[in-house]
Amino acid sequence: MQLTGPEIMRRMQMPNPDNPQSKPDIVITPFDEKCLGSNSYDLHLGNQLKIYKHTLPYGMLPAIEYKRGRVYSMRDWFWDYSAYLEYRKYPEKYDPRNPRFLLDPCDADQHKTTDIEIPDGGLILSPDVGYLGHTVEYTETYNLFPYIDGKSSVGRNFILNHHTAGRGDDGFCGQWTLEIKTMYPTVVYPNMRIGQIYYEEFTGARKPYNENHASHYNGQTGPTPAAVIPIEKISQIQR
Repeated sequence: MQLTGPEIMRRMQMPNPDNPQSKPDIVITPFDEKCLGSNSYDLHLGNQLKIYKHTLPYGMLPAIEYKRGRVYSMRDWFWDYSAYLEYRKYPEKYDPRNPRFLLDPCDADQHKTTDIEIPDGGLILSPDVGYLGHTVEYTETYNLFPYIDGKSSVGRNFILNHHTAGRGDDGFCGQWTLEIKTMYPTVVYPNMRIGQIYYEEFTGARKPYNENHASHYNGQTGPTPAAVIPIEKISQIQR
């Protein structure tokens, strides 16, 4: 059962002695009541992004600082003019579908990142690049199931703010890392509304994320790269 906006507010104001330091079931910092909706709370884009170094071709910018009124071209994606000429001659070398830019989820070296700051005037994101972003808001959730999704206006601008990882956990504490992808070159701004958080009740015994020593992302701040996915042997199911 999904919580309404007024119920989210009530849960934020009611300390729970069963939680760490008797905190409420919902903590959102910073909080602005104007961002509270019918059954969700609006989340905002932080000013830091990361990309995986391995996925960016040499000579290309991961993003372009936006200057309103300026006319842009493909040349603007290149900081190295010789790389631009190479792109014109051999575009497949810069195609993100080229296996030379493969990302191996089980290889720590391929999770090294480059930092990008979103200036106040905006940043143009490339549809050929995947970005790790983060929410301005730090949240803590206890005894509830939190998840995030895009605002309708974000979706109608074809900005994807998560790739399957929009679901949180009972006990998760931290800023939310966003896996951002756009369909077109698209401008984003720091503190723009990027999504909304929802809360649902659940049944069954609890297994809080903040008490699980195997959890990777509790307490995260800023855009957090992926933990290496281990290759595990799965025992055969006895029939």
